[in-house]
Amino acid sequence: MTKKESILLSDVSVNGDILEKENLKLDCKVTGDVSAKDVETFSNSYVKGNIKAQKISIGGKTNGNIIGDLIKLKKTADVEGVLNQKKLSVEEGASLKIKTETYK
Repeated sequence: MTKKESILLSDVSVNGDILEKENLKLDCKVTGDVSAKDVETFSNSYVKGNIKAQKISIGGKTNGNIIGDLIKLKKTADVEGVLNQKKLSVEEGASLKIKTETYK
């Protein structure tokens, strides 16, 4: 079975919530909540809203709460909000203004 994913590139701007059952890759501007199985954002992305997924990799700017089993913040991440996760990894260079809580 092939891995399904949706990709939104930098020329896309979304006003409203995004709900994806599988994997979502964002390099665009989103004003609204994002929910998927896996979410990955890249350096050109800006999400103003909450992100919820099992696995989340942030490489762009986010302003909102992030909820997931595994959250990875890349060195290009600029995050403001509350993180709630089982596991968190942060690369050196990430810009953070966060509160975080680990759950089991």
